[in-house]
Amino acid sequence: MRQTSCNQFIGAKATIFVAIGLIAALGSACSGLESAGDPVDHSTPDEKQPVTKNNTSPNNNNNNNNNNYEYDIGGYYDSGSSEGDYLEPIIPDNSHPDFVENEFIETSVENTSTFSVDVNTASYTIMRSELNRGRLPGADSVRTEEYINFFRYQYPEPIDQPFSVNMEIAPSYFGAADSARHLMRIGVKGRDVSLAEMLPSNLVFLVDVSGSMSSSNRLPLAKQALLLMLEHLRDDDTVAIQTYASGSTTVLTPTPVRERAKIAAAITGLVAEGATHAEGGIVQAYNLAEQAKIEGGNNRVIILTDGDFNVGKTGEALVDLVRDYRDRHISLTCVGFGHGNYNDQTMEALARDGNGNYFYIDTLAEAKRIFGTHLPSTIEVIAADVKLQVEFFSESVLRYRLIGYEKRLLANSDFENDAKDAGEVGPGHTVTAFYEIELTEGATEEQPFLAEVRVRHKSQYGADSIESSHGIKMSQVRDSFDDASEGFRFAAAVTEFASILRQSKFSEGARFDEVRTIAAAAAYADNAEQQEFLELVEKAKALWPE
Repeated sequence: MRQTSCNQFIGAKATIFVAIGLIAALGSACSGLESAGDPVDHSTPDEKQPVTKNNTSPNNNNNNNNNNYEYDIGGYYDSGSSEGDYLEPIIPDNSHPDFVENEFIETSVENTSTFSVDVNTASYTIMRSELNRGRLPGADSVRTEEYINFFRYQYPEPIDQPFSVNMEIAPSYFGAADSARHLMRIGVKGRDVSLAEMLPSNLVFLVDVSGSMSSSNRLPLAKQALLLMLEHLRDDDTVAIQTYASGSTTVLTPTPVRERAKIAAAITGLVAEGATHAEGGIVQAYNLAEQAKIEGGNNRVIILTDGDFNVGKTGEALVDLVRDYRDRHISLTCVGFGHGNYNDQTMEALARDGNGNYFYIDTLAEAKRIFGTHLPSTIEVIAADVKLQVEFFSESVLRYRLIGYEKRLLANSDFENDAKDAGEVGPGHTVTAFYEIELTEGATEEQPFLAEVRVRHKSQYGADSIESSHGIKMSQVRDSFDDASEGFRFAAAVTEFASILRQSKFSEGARFDEVRTIAAAAAYADNAEQQEFLELVEKAKALWPE
């Protein structure tokens, strides 16, 4: 993926003293960026080999830190770190959303299934981070849809619509041996929007500067990520910075991006210390966003944290607070960092209920992907409250199972309820969902339709919903799995990989070799994410217990 060089990000209109100031602030961040064409570096900044240190906490090695938590397990040791010599625990004590995997449903009992789109990718990058550290991810951390949607698929571009809807069905390679199952794929592709074409943006960076953020792959990496985003924003966009620790501080009121040196200085000056009182920071961040709100523009709060909320409202109470603010039509992006006491559960819920999206940054390369290459997708919404409803015809389909999206399921009656919140689609996003289905014995091409897919969305927050309908016929069923498109086969391999790691009862054995073979045959040689996936499969196989 091509990355704009550090010397190019200063616009022609910037004055010389602003350019000098920002280049100085970006020194450490830019020095580590690879040039176009270089291999992607997915190592964690300052990552060290693990050593065992019993009953060790950050407080034992840095008396100036006000961390209020302890770890009594081993950690990553860096005797030269200015942030203290304790970086990360070997065994993370993380919390993840709890859900029950979707079961098969008989069409004779219920032939309709409804769910919200999901563009989050955090679950996938959490897995990548774990494997790169020599550990298998916890089964409860696996959300299959986030594995699938980490990748972008080559669906047709939409024409005169915000997104295209695409369907494909083929025999399932990984289906049960005693049952002839098929996979039906639904793919949504958002129209592309370039950086120059983006709507004006009003962004508030809400940064966790508590003591738990002190290690090198937390606040230092978050600061690098923000500087990368600053590189891609336009002069007329605005940025504000709110921090929270034991209390909440407005570091920067809404400021035009043309004042890059001022914004960069505010970012680089952030220091981690204290407890984690997120509630006050969230309230003030939304107030700042409201203060500089751009009608018809991108208004978004971007929270960067390890999710270790331990003061004030926490858990569901914190999620309720965000729900109260989403009616202001201000979006939320949750960006997670770090290992150990990481609250994936709250982060996912905040994004889901706050008109938001959720990412986990494990490397500088991932920061570039989210805040550089895919910046329009991250901060702009081209379709709001996007819902999908699938009606299966019992003459053709005996039973079906939605793979993943357990946290996004909706009641069928919610589909036409415009007051019911759902997920958003940004520019260039691809949203993919698989149904595993079993056809009836009498299913033939003579039966006109296998299923009808209805999609409902709003062109912007608060607008009336628009509904479209798309049918898939029995005649469209591929003769074999190998006849399916490359994107279909690659996504099927990713789905099975997630199912293995999830220890799903629908996955028959740890078939890593077959996952890799199928993915390799469908992957593009110049697609870094797909090629990296092949490596991750190998790492998981090596770590999997015999």
